[in-house]
Amino acid sequence: MKRITRRASLRALSLAAASTVAVSVAPAFAQDETVSIGYAVARTGPNATGAGITTIPNYELWVDTVNKAGGLTMPDGSKRLIEVVEYDNRSSNQDLVRSIERLASQDEVDLILPPWGTGANLAIAPLMARFGYPQLAVTAVTDKAPEFAERWDRSFWMLGGGHDYAAGLVDVLSAARDAGTINNQVAVVSVADGFGIDLISGARPAFEEAGFELVYDETYPLGTSDFAAIMSEAQGSGADSFVAFSYPPGSFGMTKTAQSMGYNPKVFYISVGGAFPIYPGIADGKAEGVMAIGGVNADSPAIQEYFAKHTEFVGNPPDSWASAITYASLEMLAQAIERVGLDHAALAAEISTGTFDTVIGEVTLESNQLRDLWWVGQWQGDAFRAINPADADGASTPIIPKPEW
Repeated sequence: MKRITRRASLRALSLAAASTVAVSVAPAFAQDETVSIGYAVARTGPNATGAGITTIPNYELWVDTVNKAGGLTMPDGSKRLIEVVEYDNRSSNQDLVRSIERLASQDEVDLILPPWGTGANLAIAPLMARFGYPQLAVTAVTDKAPEFAERWDRSFWMLGGGHDYAAGLVDVLSAARDAGTINNQVAVVSVADGFGIDLISGARPAFEEAGFELVYDETYPLGTSDFAAIMSEAQGSGADSFVAFSYPPGSFGMTKTAQSMGYNPKVFYISVGGAFPIYPGIADGKAEGVMAIGGVNADSPAIQEYFAKHTEFVGNPPDSWASAITYASLEMLAQAIERVGLDHAALAAEISTGTFDTVIGEVTLESNQLRDLWWVGQWQGDAFRAINPADADGASTPIIPKPEW
């Protein structure tokens, strides 16, 4: 584990510019004139790709933006700079739990930001509740969000559930089937992790109810690197639609394997990683028509401004799914602090009931959940565009069949 404070950060090579800003100005302020914010996010291990694209850059961008503006605004109008305490959870829930305990009991930070991933957020939810911190579970996909929000009333679930994404995908495929573009057969694979289990559990009944036949339904272990057998069986299944409820390593590995073997289903859908800015490079410049989880309204001026700001600061654009929601959650946090301060109970109550202006528009949570979300997106040209819900403002028309690799 690595602890990054004002003093240590100058010596930490992995510390990005956001915390450096806090360091450069913080010594002029007393401790009660700063806000300490801690997080334990994967910089190493299998979760590092997702965390390094979706979570960490947005944390650093937000801290940099806030500190350059003078700090977080308090209810009395004063401003406090952000001081960051960071640990690498090494993609281990054991390390993550230990880090959260240390942030709360030893570092005694004012606020704790969440890790990346469904399993990681579920692992720390009881701890966050025990210590009384609000938990912005912004990268957790779970059908149990209503239950968790009720059990831990200071937790906020902002990425929907598996049945939401499955239903959105089924809507897209149903329209294509009814138009005679694809058959009613689907080959589906899922990662054996909380995320994949939630998605496939929602997808199976949704496909059946819509009249689709799952001609191939395979689960693979987290950490799998060889997808040749899976993709070969999917190719031989006769299904026009290939669906993978996958994390980035699987999303990328299956893409490369499909290309190498000439597997060209009319629908090629992957999950986490498909909306990442690195995906077109992973797909050897042939991402056109690939569908994945999430999406953004690529024509929104607010999204375009956010993309430009992120790209300038980080050096790369954000992903087109959870990145903007992550940044929006931080904007919500800052606005809630300005209204009620740092008291955890008051802060949680304000996040739960307040209305906030964010990069994704005006946000009001429903029973501690963000429900106004994009479920399916697709690479079209140089942008990953939202295509479902089809009737939402900013939705693009799907391209089916996908062009061959």
